[in-house]
Amino acid sequence: MNKLGRDKILNIILIAVMVIMGAVLIKNLGDRERQTIKVASAGKGGDWNKLIAVLNQVVASYVDSIDQDKVTEEVLPLIMAKLDPHSVYMEPQELEQADEDLSGGFDGIGIQFNVPNDTAIVTNVISGGPSDKAGLLSGDRVIKVDSVVIAGVEMPQDSMVRLMRGKKGSKVTISVQRSGSDKLVPFVVTRDKIPVKSVDVAFMVNDTTGYLKLSKFSRTSYLEFIKAMLPLREKGMKRLIFDLRDNTGGYMDQAILLSNEFLDKGKLVVYMEGLHSERQDVYADGKGFFKDLELAILINEYSASSSEIFTGAMQDNDRATVYGVRSFGKGLVQEPFYFSDGSGIRLTIARYHTPTGRCLQKPYTDDHDFDIPKRYERGEMISRDSIPVADSLKFVTAGGRTVYGGGGIIPDVFVPLDTVGVTDFLVKCNRESLQVKFANEICDQYRPKIREIKDMKALESFFSTLDLKNRFIAFAKANGVTLKPGEWEISGKYIITQVKAIIGRYTPMDDAAFYPIFLTIDNTAQRALAGK
Repeated sequence: MNKLGRDKILNIILIAVMVIMGAVLIKNLGDRERQTIKVASAGKGGDWNKLIAVLNQVVASYVDSIDQDKVTEEVLPLIMAKLDPHSVYMEPQELEQADEDLSGGFDGIGIQFNVPNDTAIVTNVISGGPSDKAGLLSGDRVIKVDSVVIAGVEMPQDSMVRLMRGKKGSKVTISVQRSGSDKLVPFVVTRDKIPVKSVDVAFMVNDTTGYLKLSKFSRTSYLEFIKAMLPLREKGMKRLIFDLRDNTGGYMDQAILLSNEFLDKGKLVVYMEGLHSERQDVYADGKGFFKDLELAILINEYSASSSEIFTGAMQDNDRATVYGVRSFGKGLVQEPFYFSDGSGIRLTIARYHTPTGRCLQKPYTDDHDFDIPKRYERGEMISRDSIPVADSLKFVTAGGRTVYGGGGIIPDVFVPLDTVGVTDFLVKCNRESLQVKFANEICDQYRPKIREIKDMKALESFFSTLDLKNRFIAFAKANGVTLKPGEWEISGKYIITQVKAIIGRYTPMDDAAFYPIFLTIDNTAQRALAGK
């Protein structure tokens, strides 16, 4: 037999041996006793036994070592997301930030800024705050925070904020450029407690009507509200336009306290109930200061939670006229639970209901997060008839008004998205933020004079010395946006008003200058002011 024949026979024998060995191995594996992990039978609604069993088995049997802390941090948000859209798990830094936003104060350096050209420009330095004491001025361009360059590197604005914030008493070096100089000037700022206001502005629109904008329901909102309202009352306020647009809520007790200011004794404000929470009714005590005040409330698609509690209490008690578009639709109550490592959860414990019995929570659909864009797509921001309503969720107030539950508050007076003044020129200017950039250029040029402006009369006098129209048109052209015939007649008023409002924010008056100017082109505010 030649060598080729012997090799062929040996290969056949080797394959036969391997098959026999494999069969024995498979038989032995098959003979192993089946491992069954005992899981206690689930009660009504199920339980967590299987989940705990899986985790224990992974720890006991998984092939590699596991970073259990990392897995836990990744899994917990997924578990909470399966409950409802508002129950969340937050890591320590995220939780601390969320608490600061509603606590009425945080540790920081005390400036406000915007980022129109990839550079943080200081718009306001809080009087008496750390940055004011260190010498920072409005208009300063922040280039570095300590050794970190934040200008021209496309850094997100929230990342800039995190760099500037820090523990009270700690120091940070803010390096800035000032108008007319390329020199980098460093300022050592000692961080301190910075008050966070929730009342953005309060002023008299005319002899009898006041305007107040509340940005959030923080721990200090009620006290801020009272402090802001009393001077308006002294000036003759008989009617209030209460702006809750873009107010995403906060502490429920603050909404209840504010509601109490407007309702007669015994009027239901809100009630709450859940599987583990017995029904709790909250009534007004009749001791409010503003029960005789005529009230108009402004809402939009981002007015949520405590904003809806207050608005619902006023609407259902026939106490206010509500203007705008349908509110967000958050009818769930969250309670915070904190862990020893600094993390925590906000867990939904109940549903709140307005006095007529409405629950305003919108459905937990798969596209819940895309609800607002879908409102725009179906034309809800243009036509009231596009708002979905269900007869099964129809309620009637004591005064006979029909209201609906199931997804936010529908205003009494629907004010559609304002398209007046819109031209191709305005759209392009908005897209490039030319109004903001132009206002910054004006402020750079007239910084000393702007810092001296203390009232609206002086501000209007200053505007009269500027040829804002022609200067803006030239600025836009230099930035690649050319005006077409007839466009300025349509959009000019809105553009110049925006520019003036932004410049007003750079004065010591800040929002007290911005809002009186901007409201003149705000169609919802103007509709409420007209009372129709």
